[in-house]
Amino acid sequence: MSSCVPARADSARTKHIHPPHSPPTGGPRRFRLAGADVSASIAVFLIALPLSLGIALATGAPLQAGLVAAAVGGIVVGWLGGCPLQVSGPAAGLTVVTADLIQQYGWRTTCAITVVAGIAQLGLGCLRVARSALAVSPAIVHGMLAGIGVTIAVAQLHIVLGGTPQSSVPDNLLALPAQLANLRPADVAASVLTLTLLFLWPRVPGKAGRLLGKLPAALIAVAGATAVAALAGLRLPKVDLPSWSSHALATLPDGPVLGLVAAVLTTTLVCSVQSLLGAVAVDKLVSARPGLTGQVKRSDLDRELLGQGAANIVSGSLGGLPIAGVAVRSTANVSAGAVSRNSTMLHGVLVLIATLLLVPALELIPLASLAALVMAVGLKMVSLNHIRTVTRHREVLVYAVTTGGVVFFGVLEGVALGIAVAVGVALHRLSRTRIKHDETAGVHHVHVRGQLTFLAVPRLSRVLHQVPQGVDTVVELDGSFMDHAAYETLQDWQKTHTAQGGRVDITGRRPGTRISEPADTDGCRCRPWTPWRNHQCEPPQPSPPPGADGQGETGTGTDAVTGSPGRPGGQSEADGPDGPAGSDGRGKPTGTGITGTASGLGGLSARDLARGISGRELARGISAFQRNTAPLVRGELARLAREGQQPSQLFLTCADSRVVTSMITSSGPGDLFVVRNVGNLVPLPGEESGDDSVAAAIEYAVDVLKVRSITVCGHSGCGAMQALLSAEPGGAQTPLKRWLRHGLPSLARLRDDPEGPSEDTESWPLLAGRPPADAAERLCLANVVQQLEHLRAHDAVARALSEGDLELHGMYFHVGEAQAYLLSGDPVSAADGVFELVLETDLTA
Repeated sequence: MSSCVPARADSARTKHIHPPHSPPTGGPRRFRLAGADVSASIAVFLIALPLSLGIALATGAPLQAGLVAAAVGGIVVGWLGGCPLQVSGPAAGLTVVTADLIQQYGWRTTCAITVVAGIAQLGLGCLRVARSALAVSPAIVHGMLAGIGVTIAVAQLHIVLGGTPQSSVPDNLLALPAQLANLRPADVAASVLTLTLLFLWPRVPGKAGRLLGKLPAALIAVAGATAVAALAGLRLPKVDLPSWSSHALATLPDGPVLGLVAAVLTTTLVCSVQSLLGAVAVDKLVSARPGLTGQVKRSDLDRELLGQGAANIVSGSLGGLPIAGVAVRSTANVSAGAVSRNSTMLHGVLVLIATLLLVPALELIPLASLAALVMAVGLKMVSLNHIRTVTRHREVLVYAVTTGGVVFFGVLEGVALGIAVAVGVALHRLSRTRIKHDETAGVHHVHVRGQLTFLAVPRLSRVLHQVPQGVDTVVELDGSFMDHAAYETLQDWQKTHTAQGGRVDITGRRPGTRISEPADTDGCRCRPWTPWRNHQCEPPQPSPPPGADGQGETGTGTDAVTGSPGRPGGQSEADGPDGPAGSDGRGKPTGTGITGTASGLGGLSARDLARGISGRELARGISAFQRNTAPLVRGELARLAREGQQPSQLFLTCADSRVVTSMITSSGPGDLFVVRNVGNLVPLPGEESGDDSVAAAIEYAVDVLKVRSITVCGHSGCGAMQALLSAEPGGAQTPLKRWLRHGLPSLARLRDDPEGPSEDTESWPLLAGRPPADAAERLCLANVVQQLEHLRAHDAVARALSEGDLELHGMYFHVGEAQAYLLSGDPVSAADGVFELVLETDLTA
């Protein structure tokens, strides 16, 4: 075989995708340009054109450099980048860095620095470290952008007033009074008109506003100011685009080596971080657009870094500004309906065409109008939303120091200060632990708030020794970390205190902070707030002999709740990655099941063994509650004992063990009045068909407890609904069959469609917009709607509904998805019902 032909082991099995001796069915892929990409590219182009000129003006670079960077950023990054819908070009965040470089080294050396920074970005992209850049605290990034925005706004204010900006913020502030005394009315008028149009254009009301709002405000503001200045004959400094023949290109860097290295690092850092954060933000915008998630892939950050590096190399070589991802243009691109990277590339082509063909029109733009536009962009970089966010997360000090450092010292210095303060704040939080001791009803409480490290050991030891000997003590740990020194201190004190006749309960622990266990736990290591595995940490038992059935379940676990009631807990710390300790990797015990034979199990029969295990499970569950949960809820339960129960909801659901009402509703003691039965059924009132138990609960909840809502909750995989579907007429009337007669109206509702339930899915309740998966799920949904109708037939419910004191809700819990769905509206028939997905909510906002 020729060495030029690679051998493949599966070549004999290769299948032809078209008949032999015939041409392939499909030709080469043709380039297709979607109409949405064309319209989006035009919108982005109209925004990019004035902003690129304004940013070039703010940096002190040739104005053509901004247009070069916009064209290169659109074409090169759009083609090579890893974020298809992010638009790159000259960014306001690079204005201060570029202006400093131009002032120190000149324009041509700045272009060379841009090229070297692009090479550095290529190296970082090849090393695949893009994700590491996201480790920078958002407070530092937002502070850096805010500092740059303040610097831009203060500098451009001098041009708005008809003057020339100074080299630094302090100098600009000192020169501002003199500038105000000698302002030029024509420049001020053009700037004010620009800002007025920029502010008012998006706020035009009515239908006209919706139509006009499709044109970008930045373009309208600059075009309006230019038109008024030309018609009024105002004598203003205007855009001056020199001939391309005299355009300055990059040269070899000239300057001190350390200074050039610092300049390259600063440019690389700012360009990379801003581009990567912008790509992450664009992913969020894409995910929020319906129907776009499947068309546009998530960003490849390493590829994005490579694309940005290639663009900076090209831009610097052609005499353009440094390039980074731009938030304003990227947002406009996504909002305008772009569906691929073609919109970004086409916007770059349009900028290139405008640079070559629209020079006479561009030279009519007043510099004061561009300065006002860039000043507004700089002010927007100081985001109140960012300030609120960092304040809520207690990082306002990091934000303020970074902002001040960028304003008064420079970008690199400001970021370095921000990083130093962020590290200091993190260390302070790690070492700042509050420990206090108090006594309530004869029980001593030691509260530990924060992380327990060796730095807190002296205070911990001092407080622990304030506890008298032989008393009951509860140690509450509120932290996710405990080092070895703190562990030993707490363990030694606990042993000593217990030996002196005292009792110690340690609550609020996380996995890995186990001190010791009381003897009655049988070695159980279940903990709240850990993944639940439906087991009780059975101590290892001898394996049954070959052939014995050792696959029985070990029983259900306790519903431990700590901190926020209703959360599950209890996976053993000894569990491996595939299942509980001593399991077969699928969550089933190996040889510890209750159905095993007596052989090898101490001669116990299966029934005795099951009874013993069940009893230990109950005792362990109660013990875990007393140790972990009772100290946290004792105060609230004492209040409920004094005041009585005042639940706001009656929650009627199935008796299925997988439906944990407190967990899926995040409720606690006193919140829900719960009625559970097989199939979550509400029997119709009446002597023959009624059921006094459920009716009594409904009457008591509505008339006595005055609940404000009743929820009927069905769930996936309901055994009662399966029994209804598979039931055959006749046979012995067992208690279960007699009870399930209350579900027959739901079954009749399912079978009312003459065409069959599988033929017309529109006549049945929908689950988040989709039809039910099968007949069982369809019956579960229809049953919820049917039981709501039964509720209305009860006198107490009908009366409360008529008076407006009660609401009815339908709910469906999909066990496999761990997802709840709520019935929208208050339908009276299945045809009107849609069970809407309950989405996660940002509770910190």
